Amino acid sequence: MGFLICACLLQLLLSATASVVAAQSQPLSPARILDATLQDYAYRAFVRPRTGIVYNATLPANLTGIAVSAVRLRSGSLRRKGFADYFEFRIPTGVVVQPHVERVVLVYHNLGSSSDNYYPLPGYTYLAPVLGLLAYDAANLSAVGLQDLNIVASGSPISVTFSNVREVLSGSAPPRCVVFDLNGMPQFRDLEATNVCSTFRQGHISIVVNSSEIAPAPAPPGAIAPPIPTPGGQKKGNSKAWKIAVSVVGAAVALGLLAALLLCLVRYKRDKKLEVMERNAEVGETIRMAQVGRTQAPVALGTRTQPLIENDYAA
Repeated sequence: MGFLICACLLQLLLSATASVVAAQSQPLSPARILDATLQDYAYRAFVRPRTGIVYNATLPANLTGIAVSAVRLRSGSLRRKGFADYFEFRIPTGVVVQPHVERVVLVYHNLGSSSDNYYPLPGYTYLAPVLGLLAYDAANLSAVGLQDLNIVASGSPISVTFSNVREVLSGSAPPRCVVFDLNGMPQFRDLEATNVCSTFRQGHISIVVNSSEIAPAPAPPGAIAPPIPTPGGQKKGNSKAWKIAVSVVGAAVALGLLAALLLCLVRYKRDKKLEVMERNAEVGETIRMAQVGRTQAPVALGTRTQPLIENDYAA
């Protein structure tokens, strides 16, 4: 019984350690929380859902400036026909949904002025809002917290045509496309045209320019330049503090479980020793048996004092 308790404690210790490591390595980002929230509001827009019809979601006041829409399609139809002119996105034929589902919901994001808040890029300036295209299973339109599906363009890429792209000063670095995967990792690519980017997978995309290579405007004589703020500095500090807090709590939990495991092992070893001693005490010394007639009788292994004949004492 004690061994089972120790084994359970050891498994619990390993699970807690793995959970702490996973939480430190992949904390839930504000962008992923936003994706789940927008999926909920996008599904609420399907009051009387019809396939192929785009429905615009209504968002609360704290998400002002963000636009969300959703469209439900058959996976087979999406692969054969594509879906052109889904706002800025043009989805070609040959798009495959993984894992396969019968119907898929494509959720469109336009983060507008909130692009910097959810997808900060230190050293870069956004020339267009961050746009998103995510896919979900359409089996249950009242579900929340759904897992993202993968959509992969097997032929031509998904093209994104941005409108109202900000201009940059002459002599600055050329604008580039930035594509964020579901983990928020950016990848930079060249523009297909002046305002066109492309991607083969779902995610978020925008147009940026290197801020350090933007030609600064001349300052008026005698003016003192204000200090340059560090982009995302506050968020980095909050993220660092969060990681430290998780590390401290995880270390305390791990030490507590380790101490309990050591105490359990000591008790188990002591109980095992006492059990062996009690078993030896109950068994005692083995007595040899011998056949005497038709009866088994105990026989001593030997005598301590050998008998002597009285005549041996005589002189």
